[in-house]
Amino acid sequence: MNYSELKNILEGKGLKVTPQRIAVLEALYELKNHPSADEVRKIVQEKYPNIALGTLYNILDTLCEHNIIRKVKTENDFMRYDIEMDKHHHIYCDECDYIENYYDGELDKMLVDYFNRKGIPNFNIKEINLQIVGSYKDHVKPNKND
Repeated sequence: MNYSELKNILEGKGLKVTPQRIAVLEALYELKNHPSADEVRKIVQEKYPNIALGTLYNILDTLCEHNIIRKVKTENDFMRYDIEMDKHHHIYCDECDYIENYYDGELDKMLVDYFNRKGIPNFNIKEINLQIVGSYKDHVKPNKND
């Protein structure tokens, strides 16, 4: 994404456009696949070597609060970040800590239908996300180009 598109994302959510916020968004789009804060920090520090870790976490939290990104927790309670905001679930490999997006409209409909029918007493469901935990057969990740 170019600077103008990133600027529009921030402004569209009513956020002040700062070089650090732009750098964090650039890093997230560059890394794509559910990076950790440390992975984001390494990319951001190439442009801003003195950025404080607290500043980075504040930016990530702000982006989450404004629904620009979302947090994804691994089985080991390790926080990762997801730039993809379209409806999806996650496949998590507990052997290598790899997370990939999983899209399935039929599954989405089934979950919504189920909870519309059954509900949860005294609870309003806002969103349903699954994290499917397991490991790749022969520990080979699927080829994204297939």
